[in-house]
Amino acid sequence: MKQLPSPEIWFVCGSQHLYGPGPLQTVAANAATIAFKLDASKHLPLRVVSKPLLTTPAEITNLCIAANADPNCGGLILWMHTFSPSKMWIRGLDLLRKPFLHFHTQFNRDLPWRTIDMDFMNLNQAAHGDREAGFLHTRMRLARKVVVGHWSDAEAQQRIGAWMRAVRGWTDWQGARFVRFGDNMRQVAVTDGDKVSAEMKLGFSVNTHGVGDLVAVVDAVSSKEISALCADYEKNYTLVPALKKGGKRHSDLRYSARLELGMEKFLSDGGFKGFTDTFEDLHGLRQLPGMATQRLMAMGYGFGGEGDWKTAALVRAMKVMGAGLKGGTSFMEDYTYHMSPKGHLVLGSHMLEICPSIATQKPRVEIHPLGIGGKEDPVRLVFEANTGPALNASLVDLGNRFRLIVNEVDAVKPPKLPHLPVARALWQCRPDFKTACQAWILAGGAHHTGYSYTVTSEMLEDFSTIAGIETVTIDADTRMAELKQSLRNNEVYYHLNQGFRA
Repeated sequence: MKQLPSPEIWFVCGSQHLYGPGPLQTVAANAATIAFKLDASKHLPLRVVSKPLLTTPAEITNLCIAANADPNCGGLILWMHTFSPSKMWIRGLDLLRKPFLHFHTQFNRDLPWRTIDMDFMNLNQAAHGDREAGFLHTRMRLARKVVVGHWSDAEAQQRIGAWMRAVRGWTDWQGARFVRFGDNMRQVAVTDGDKVSAEMKLGFSVNTHGVGDLVAVVDAVSSKEISALCADYEKNYTLVPALKKGGKRHSDLRYSARLELGMEKFLSDGGFKGFTDTFEDLHGLRQLPGMATQRLMAMGYGFGGEGDWKTAALVRAMKVMGAGLKGGTSFMEDYTYHMSPKGHLVLGSHMLEICPSIATQKPRVEIHPLGIGGKEDPVRLVFEANTGPALNASLVDLGNRFRLIVNEVDAVKPPKLPHLPVARALWQCRPDFKTACQAWILAGGAHHTGYSYTVTSEMLEDFSTIAGIETVTIDADTRMAELKQSLRNNEVYYHLNQGFRA
């Protein structure tokens, strides 16, 4: 995957000098053992690094400053083996700018009922110490994830792993660059937004390059490079005869390859992690990039159609979060509905740009008229998406804040679609079609989404917590009256939020 970050997570244990040197040595050794075991867990995608035991305000402050300054530190896991008076943590946590997870665990899993004494109780009192820490985190209004369970427990490790994936996505956004080739589709509201606020709040920048800047790079691609890529297409995909070497439309395939090579070079040279384009602004390009965009997404680039830079950034973050997991993530659009009384379904697709990472079979390379845009027929990958649990996510700008809307869905196998010349997915909404669509619209969800079989609602909730933005989740438990009240409550909360830490 292009530019995939792999930050490390610091495991930080707190105590105090009240217990004396002997117990503190035990505490430090136990903390190091937990960090070592977590680092070896198959459920955790990032490295866990044990840090020295913290017992004084100065040590805590210095570690938080060091975490801020270390670009390889993605976040912290905090645990209080014993009692660590939390006023010692105030200055350090007030300075900390990295996300943290509070792990409420203890070293021993079982209590030694026959031998337990007060020495054991004093040494193993995370039940006591973590409550003291938790109060301060709440008092300081610090956003964090809390995971409860023994450190050897697979469920606890999986929840930590979900947070780590959110940390990786957040780390990837910090300083990330996204490029818009032209502006967004004219007079469309939801794909636009405040790019200054996004960079201030979310850490990534979005800037526009004229399509002519891209055309110059595309035109410079060599014939030899194009031939090599076309041979790769024939090896990895099923090409319609007209596009194969010697076929009457092979020149169109070669132009699609030229687009891919030129776009990849432009993105790579510019250090961009994602991009947008629009069929309304293609001056100098013969085709709207179809297969080129699909394959660039499969490499890990984020994409948003019609200038939708927020979705491009979100798709990139979701690809980073899901890296290494099976299933794939794509740009998506709720395109049209099957509203039969026997069952409501959503057919998701786009004009061209669905990522083959979600394909259930070898994609076919086809060429068809687009019908809009006034350009030559674009080449595209055509396939059906996987079945199984998935989700759609949308990042929207509400003016005073960003909101992330998530709808859990169940993808199903579509019927035969012999005349639909695009990649597609078909799904059932949770909790049901009518509730999900009503909730999505009330929450202001966009028609473009990040669609994923690998990213979970928990990851996206963790991601929103780290980013300090609102999350609205539509799932099997959603009830419309409760969702409406939640949306009203959130309007008040986010209006007042900046003053809550006083």
